Amino acid sequence: MTAPGIPNEYALSSSCFGARLPNIADQVFAAVGMGFRRIELGRSDAPPAMDGLEDARAETGIELIGLVAGCRDVLGKDMPATQLASLDEDRRRRAINSVRRHARLALEWKCPRLIVRGSQVENAALQAEARLFEQEVQERGLNSDLLDRLAPFVVRMQKAGQEQIQHLCRSLHEIMQAFPDIEFALEPGRALDDLLGIQAMGWVLDDLSRHKLGYWHDVGRIHQRERLGLPTQSDWLDRFATRLYGVHLQDAADGETGLPLGLGAVDFKLLRDALPKTAEKVVDVHHRHGRAEILASVQFLLDRGF
Repeated sequence: MTAPGIPNEYALSSSCFGARLPNIADQVFAAVGMGFRRIELGRSDAPPAMDGLEDARAETGIELIGLVAGCRDVLGKDMPATQLASLDEDRRRRAINSVRRHARLALEWKCPRLIVRGSQVENAALQAEARLFEQEVQERGLNSDLLDRLAPFVVRMQKAGQEQIQHLCRSLHEIMQAFPDIEFALEPGRALDDLLGIQAMGWVLDDLSRHKLGYWHDVGRIHQRERLGLPTQSDWLDRFATRLYGVHLQDAADGETGLPLGLGAVDFKLLRDALPKTAEKVVDVHHRHGRAEILASVQFLLDRGF
């Protein structure tokens, strides 16, 4: 028997459906059937066909609150939308063109916001060193010796990424000038060698403060960074609360993200207390979980006063 929907004010990421529903209209009706009235177009292995969006929106009243840059491309390690900071000019130009294409689609679909994710520091030696750190954490856990060695590594990472941060700022500036009516939100990655550490995120937001650019928090990604000895959920939320546009809600544990809420190690009480009331809240569990897990996640949030 199908579980009843739970009326709520959260948004649901379309990435929760994976390839199960190949058309956006089917995804809209499924989201509404679970009680959602807001949806985000997220990344997927199989981007949905978009025909029928307007009819489904008119029939259900659902609101499209955001697009994740790259949501119209097949997922891949080097998808163009993640390369805005690349040291390679051709890759960077392809990335700018990709994000501009997504911004045009956002305008066409009357979507107010585009979420942009960063990329790795393009230094092979540092990437290899980061993988060794991550393996050590996985095998032995955090300890004082590892943290002592990690601190100077993070400093070297920040120094190595300076030129890429400048490229990222220029790329974003060019795109945002062309699309002044769209809000852009910048989301960090989960890996140790991600370009957008907490300090770098601050640099970019400050540099582009005259534009509609804010911070987007991802609970699972930041939890994995915290496991590696990097700044905590609280650190990120305290620092960027005044610039926070929204949050991707998922649980995480033992190197795994995208878990239904309540099945991992994330401290959601801390998150609830730190989130501004205006922040968009998007349920974003992995598509291997189904309707029952999504509804359980909604109930988890409601029970905890989100």
